[in-house]
Amino acid sequence: MNSTEERPPVHPPLLRALHWINAFAVIVMILSGWRIYNASPFFGFEFPAGFTLGGWLAGALAWHFAAMWLLAINLLAYVLYGVLTGHFRRRFLPLWPGIVWRDLRLALTGRAEHRPGNYNAAQRAAYVFALAAIVVAILSGLAIWKPVQLQELTAIMGGFEVARRVHFFAMAGLTLFLIAHVALALGVKGVLKPMATGKLEREE
Repeated sequence: MNSTEERPPVHPPLLRALHWINAFAVIVMILSGWRIYNASPFFGFEFPAGFTLGGWLAGALAWHFAAMWLLAINLLAYVLYGVLTGHFRRRFLPLWPGIVWRDLRLALTGRAEHRPGNYNAAQRAAYVFALAAIVVAILSGLAIWKPVQLQELTAIMGGFEVARRVHFFAMAGLTLFLIAHVALALGVKGVLKPMATGKLEREE
C-alpha cells in the first residue's frame, strides 16, 4: 500500500467531530466560568476580564448554560461511541499505575514516543482524567444551578459552597489538561493533522 489515501482514517469522522465539539464547549465553559467566578470569588484573586466570556454575569451564565448542555449531550454521544465501537477498550486500556508512572517520567524528560491513534499509558490516564473531570464539572454545576430542586445531588457534593469549589477545581483540572493537550498537538509533529483530516502526514 503506497498511499495513506487507501488506508482507513487514524481518527474516524464521528470521533473527530465529537472531539472538536467537546473542545469548543469546554473552552466556552472555562471562559464564561471565569466571569461567573469573578462575580463572587471565593479565593483571593479574580481572572482578567479580557480572558473571560459573557461581558457581565447574566451574559456569562447564558454562555455557560448553553455550553453545559452541548458538553453533556456530546459527552453522552462520545460515551456511547466509545462503548459500542470498542474505542475505550482499544485506546484507554490497560491502565496500570506502574505503566502510567513509567510513561509519565518519559514524557517529563522528553523521551516519550507518540504515534497518532496510539496512546501511551500517560496519555490514556490523562484522557480518563479529563472525562472524569467533565462528569464532575457537570454534576457539580447542576448542584450549584438547582440546589433546591437537586438537593440530594447538592448534599452529595457537600452543600452549595463546597459544590462551588468542586466545580472550580474540576474546571481547573480541565484547563490544565487543555493546556497540555494543545502543547502536545502543536509541539509534536504529526499529531494535529490526523485529528483534523483523519490521515497521517506520510506513510509510516
